[in-house]
This record gives sequence, C-alpha cells and structure tokens, in this order.
Amino acid sequence: VDCLRINPGNIGNMERVKSVVDCAKDKNIPIRIGVNGGSLERDLQEKYGEPTPEALLESAMRHVDILDKLNFDQFKVSVKASDVFLAVGAYRLLAKQIEQPLHLGITEAGGQRAGAVKSAVGLGMLLAEGIGDTLRVSLAADPVEEIKVGFDILKSLRIRSRGINFIACPSCSRQEFDVIGTVNALEQRLEDVLTPMDVSIIGCVVNGPGEAEVSDLGLTGARNMSGFYLDGKRQKERLANDDLVEQLEKRIRAKAAMLDSANAIPVVEKP
Repeated sequence: VDCLRINPGNIGNMERVKSVVDCAKDKNIPIRIGVNGGSLERDLQEKYGEPTPEALLESAMRHVDILDKLNFDQFKVSVKASDVFLAVGAYRLLAKQIEQPLHLGITEAGGQRAGAVKSAVGLGMLLAEGIGDTLRVSLAADPVEEIKVGFDILKSLRIRSRGINFIACPSCSRQEFDVIGTVNALEQRLEDVLTPMDVSIIGCVVNGPGEAEVSDLGLTGARNMSGFYLDGKRQKERLANDDLVEQLEKRIRAKAAMLDSANAIPVVEKP
C-alpha cells in the first residue's frame, strides 16, 4: 500500500479517523483526504443545498484540522466532482487555504473518450495555473488507459514528458500518404518507448517542413517518396510511401536509443 484514502463523507466520527491515522503512523503510510461531490456530509448538503465549491472546501478543511490535531502531517487532499467547473472551483479555493499537496481528479468522468476529454479540460485548467501535485484520470475503461491519458495531459502542458509526442495533421486533400493509418500504427508499435521525443507526421509540404524543423524526427509528405528530417534537418534519403510504418519505426527506435545513451548517468567506480 502506497497511500490510504479517507472519505470525509462516510468515514464517520473522529475515533474512526484516529484508528486509520494510528495505523498509517505505524506503517509510515501517507493519507489522502478524498472529498467527493457525490458523498458530502449530510450537514453540508443541508447547509449548501447542493454540492458547491465552498461545500467541498469546508469538508476538506474539517479533516485537515482533524489530522493536524492528531499530529499527522503526511497527507494530501482532493476535492473531486464529476462536474468540471465544480471541481475546478473547489481546487482553486483549496489551493489558497493550505500548503499540503493537492491530488487532482475529475471523478466519474465517464467512458474512455468523453472521460478523457473532461479530465483533460479540468486538470489542464488547474495544472496550467500551477495547481496540483498528483493526479488520477478516472475512466469507465481499462485502468491502463487512465495512465496513458494522465501522461498525455502532462506531456501536452510540458510538465512531464514520457514517450513520443506525435504531431500529425488531420485528413485533407493535400495528403500524399495515409497519415491517420500511419500514426495509429506507430502509436501502437511504439508504446514501449518511454524516451521523450517529438515526431511530426505531416502529409504534405505546406506545413510539413515547419513542423519537422522543430521535431526530433519529421516526415513531410510528397508523391511516392516523402521527405525525412532528423534533428530538424532534412536528410538526403527519402522514404517510400508504401513502407512508411516499418521505416519510421526503425528510425524512431534508433533515435530513442541514441537519446537514452546520451542522457544516461555515468557509473563512477569506487577507488
């Protein structure tokens, strides 16, 4: 167990909280105060009439005070809601009140597509303001997809890069090869590559060169044979459009290995 979560809405009286805290102290495990808009304390529901940012804040602050009284400081706090604006408003209020780490999340966000969008919007708003220390993307989908979306959010905001950032164009009449199919195939094949790098896959010469010049690797579509860029510089070799996935995968893996080697921490042998 890396962390325990207590829900102020259903954990009950202080004695129950104390029992959890005592165990956490004994095992040196941190706690998350996890407020949820769907399970607010009954008195707060009656006071505010419905979940509001202020209600979520009050619930959180009650338990911050309880943990302070129990002399327990290894905790973080979340004020999640399924409504983006409700959650964002609560986190903004909480960030002004405490210095403890904030765990971000849009709870019960929905299925894989809609939930990813809601999470990206809500968490992106907060992260762009410098709010948040840890996060979870909550999807009604395979938990592996939650991790992928979480890293993509951090990658988009340049907070933490992991894996390949594909820059690719939507469908249009100028494309000289199947951009969508190429990108989808590369994303699946290269999921194991964790090296942060930008790869641009553009189907024509209108925007292709500009994107390729600021990417680690770039492909610019042309008839039959497409232009290839490495470290922002166009290479003499051209890649056949009927074999792009295989050729690009090989070159991307080679570049990733080169970057990993360059960034490796040298081992210093003891005298």
